[in-house]
Amino acid sequence: MTILSNVIASQTDLHAQYGGVFPEVASRKHIEVIHPVIQQAMNAAHLGFEDLDCIAVTRGPGLVGSLLVGVNVAKGLALGRNIPLLGINHIEGHIYSLWLTEAVAEIEFPLLTLVVSGGHTELYLMSDHLQYQHLGGTLDDAAGEAFDKVGRLLELPYPGGPAIDQAAEQGNPRAFQFPRAGLDDSYNFSFSGLKTAVLREAQRFAKDRLPVSDLAASFQAAVVDVLVSKTAAAAQEHGVKAVHLAGGVSANRALRQAMAGRLDVPVRYPPPILCTDNAAMIAAAAHWHFLHGRRDSLDLDVIPGLQLI
Repeated sequence: MTILSNVIASQTDLHAQYGGVFPEVASRKHIEVIHPVIQQAMNAAHLGFEDLDCIAVTRGPGLVGSLLVGVNVAKGLALGRNIPLLGINHIEGHIYSLWLTEAVAEIEFPLLTLVVSGGHTELYLMSDHLQYQHLGGTLDDAAGEAFDKVGRLLELPYPGGPAIDQAAEQGNPRAFQFPRAGLDDSYNFSFSGLKTAVLREAQRFAKDRLPVSDLAASFQAAVVDVLVSKTAAAAQEHGVKAVHLAGGVSANRALRQAMAGRLDVPVRYPPPILCTDNAAMIAAAAHWHFLHGRRDSLDLDVIPGLQLI
């Protein structure tokens, strides 16, 4: 697959003042920018709507207000232009972001995909295109959410993931022995206890003496250790041909290095621009659904808690 255009209207600076995404602000901003973004993307690709085979849109999971904006605009375009419509799972979009940069012929099944983002930490076994087995997921905070919360605790800029990654470069990952939740050898994840452990350690220091770099490095090491250990165990159990990382946290350098060093199968991940939410990844997932003959009706509705399987 080739990306002809991929216009991203980021709201990071807008939500930084809140230390996280403010749902009502997010949906209102979506309304403001969605039509200009679509037009800019079409212009950059040098295409007209008559050139499109399908219109794809995120149906869920996600914030209901933002989902409604996207789905209603997509339905209007599909109806007005008589173009097929596909509602795509947000997590599946992250999974298929890998197909935008890797040669399709080189990707063999079965493979393991770890989706790590602000709202999701999910481990899937793929036996073929669009065929998923959910091996485990987060029971509380997702990895990206834990990064954001610890980032706020350490008074680092939002979003917390990149800020902690940068601060950790100057820190000692063994300065603090933070807990790793094993969860009885399952493939589920839990980071709420880790977040609390960081808070308790931070409270031991005066605010002007907080060892930010060491806390960031030790926290990041604990998250990475859990993600890599469970992924490596699943990869060995299921005999996969490769491991794919996707989602915003897959841009974390420590995670990429540790995963590549621990596993004896290829470890692939998208470039940073495709790790965070973007339209190209939704189009990539829609491509395979379209090839398999799927078409959705115009009564498509959003499902904020949509499950992949």
